[in-house]
Amino acid sequence: MPAAQSAQTHLIVDAIRVGYPLGGDFHEIVHGLSFSLDRGEIGCLLGPSGCGKTTVLRAIAGFESVTAGRIVLDGRELSGGSHTAPPETRQVGVVFQDYALFPHLSVAGNVGFGLRRMSAAAKRARVAELLDLVGLAAQADKYPHELSGGQQQRIALARALAPQPDLLLLDEPFSNLDVELRERLALEVRDILKALGTTAVLVTHDQHEAFAIADQIGVMHKGVIVQWDNAYNLYHRPADRFVADFIGQGVFTPGTVDLPNQRVQIELGSLPLWQGVNVCATGERDARQVDVLLRADDVIHDDASPLQAEVVRKAFRGAEFLYTLKLPSGQSLLALVPSHHDHAIGEKIGIRLGADHVVTFPVEG
Repeated sequence: MPAAQSAQTHLIVDAIRVGYPLGGDFHEIVHGLSFSLDRGEIGCLLGPSGCGKTTVLRAIAGFESVTAGRIVLDGRELSGGSHTAPPETRQVGVVFQDYALFPHLSVAGNVGFGLRRMSAAAKRARVAELLDLVGLAAQADKYPHELSGGQQQRIALARALAPQPDLLLLDEPFSNLDVELRERLALEVRDILKALGTTAVLVTHDQHEAFAIADQIGVMHKGVIVQWDNAYNLYHRPADRFVADFIGQGVFTPGTVDLPNQRVQIELGSLPLWQGVNVCATGERDARQVDVLLRADDVIHDDASPLQAEVVRKAFRGAEFLYTLKLPSGQSLLALVPSHHDHAIGEKIGIRLGADHVVTFPVEG
């Protein structure tokens, strides 16, 4: 299916296929993948290792050739048919996972590296503008080894943005940073890109990064995008089991559909079948037995509830505990509970259902 387009469409990735010869055969990694972004939008390709997301990024950058489909940026076809524009002519900036800063150049020298065609005065002004934008103007004369990981990443971003590319690609840019810094820097990068109106594509396996930075997210699996959507819909309206399992934390619990009353019954209670989403989108309209996705935030700790569950595992997360619970039937659940409720392994606690959305799928097999 062709990528959706509008009058503001800036990047079109239309049914591309990418692969390489392997042992006399052709090994295809990306299978007819499509998406598009409007000018100034930030997109993300999110998925596990080996799903093909970095290959897509490399194809957009011109480092890999497509065997079918096309890539169009601002009306210019970069890849399509027998035509492949060289990377240096694409006006695409890339921020790599390892920053790839030049150790022998100062911070200012790194940022200004790609500005050879500018006059000295214009170059100095552009470097100063970018360093101010990323909050590192005071570090201009330092060298990369004198900076923290987060500072190095901001310098890599400033260097990629300095030539004013039509598109910025970010390849797992925060993976070398600790978790807390990763999310904070992702938000900072989003602010910078939005301030400049830069169209960008991020590749990551970390959903928290994706949620923090992207306007639209494509969840990838085995070389295709299985759902292209915003973060809210990916979490609350997953298109299939893979997305439901990959996004957020949850478990599938068996349910029985009561079609006359439009409800689904699970061990924790009864839920309205049509609340929030069309739960029959995947063909379970006539099915009596379904699997219901319950997220950790769908299960509420309630000492007054008659329904008891045993704590079998706990993970401290500062403000919350993530409890793994076992119901009387043996069914497992996850629950996020404020951390002042510090329950012991083996202890039974009261719980109740607090789901606002019903997400169901046909029973596997």
